[in-house]
Amino acid sequence: MATQTLSAPRNAAIREKVDAFFASIGQGMNAYMERRSRMGQIQALEAKTDAELAKMGIRRDRIVHHVFRDLFYV
Repeated sequence: MATQTLSAPRNAAIREKVDAFFASIGQGMNAYMERRSRMGQIQALEAKTDAELAKMGIRRDRIVHHVFRDLFYV
């Protein structure tokens, strides 16, 4: 006769996995919301003329870089 021993995972291990899963979702949501919150600033800059952008020291092709300058070093 064969015997089989099953052991259920500990509650703490399950909680850690569930917590890690939701933490990763939260990080993705934070990144999305951060990006989304700056769309208005990008659109406002894109609506400006090249002369207005030049007065601000921004080239049109560098608007996104300017808006996200605190996150990226370029």
